[in-house]
Amino acid sequence: MKISIINGPNLNLLGKREPDVYGNNTFENYFTDLKNKYPKILFDYYQSNIEGELIDQLHKVGFSSDLILLNAGAYTHTSVAIGDAIKSIDAPIIEIHISNTFSRESFRHNSYITPVAKGLIVGFGLDSYRLGVETVLKK
Repeated sequence: MKISIINGPNLNLLGKREPDVYGNNTFENYFTDLKNKYPKILFDYYQSNIEGELIDQLHKVGFSSDLILLNAGAYTHTSVAIGDAIKSIDAPIIEIHISNTFSRESFRHNSYITPVAKGLIVGFGLDSYRLGVETVLKK
């Protein structure tokens, strides 16, 4: 089984950025822990602050991955193009957010990803990614 994780803008700063919202752990440390917890799963990870690069990555892995965990960051709330890219690929998408976007600013309550995703996981910190992995293991 292959699971691709794609993170969007500013998520390269996890561990430094707003630790009261996002925690103190870097994604790289968390990703190592996730791979160790599920050694039979082939994981790949990609992060970009650039919208077009995220779309290119969705196109790249969208026909070979069994699942994509996508945290598009702020592009979630603005990018029709990312929503369209999701509609163009085969792999199911689970939209991931570390914080509870619904308890934050009102613009974060809108998503161009949710209507085209298999599911949505918000507000469980970095553990949101593990919960996404667990969805495919329960089948």
